[in-house]
Amino acid sequence: MDPTLPREPTVVSLTVPSQLASLARVRTFIESFCHEHMLNSEVIAAIVLAVHEAVANVIRHAHQYCADLPINIRCSRTLDAIEVVVEDEGECFDISAVPAIDPKQIREGGRGVYLMRTLMDKLTSCCREDGGNTLRMVKRC
Repeated sequence: MDPTLPREPTVVSLTVPSQLASLARVRTFIESFCHEHMLNSEVIAAIVLAVHEAVANVIRHAHQYCADLPINIRCSRTLDAIEVVVEDEGECFDISAVPAIDPKQIREGGRGVYLMRTLMDKLTSCCREDGGNTLRMVKRC
């Protein structure tokens, strides 16, 4: 076992307002977490882009640009993966119901879920009992 990796999962969290200006802070948060856990630049870029797309979708679609609604982001590192959880306050949304798209198809928008699916190893969502959604993304490393 690599002695530089934690035996117990490391968990950090960030809460930001639902506004596009928060995206830079989210990207910095994710990049810092990944660098701290010595991931290679390709893996870091994939995770950062997937989380960026997830948070942008929350801001635009789930929260409809309502800055008063918080977005909670939790990152954890296990021995073999990085997990990022994004929680929103929007209406129940099932990401598995979003159809796959042809990446060659010319269209405006609608590529966020495609990118998340492509960049991450696991992507699931569920509706919380108290309202809102939990999106879980896992990248093996």
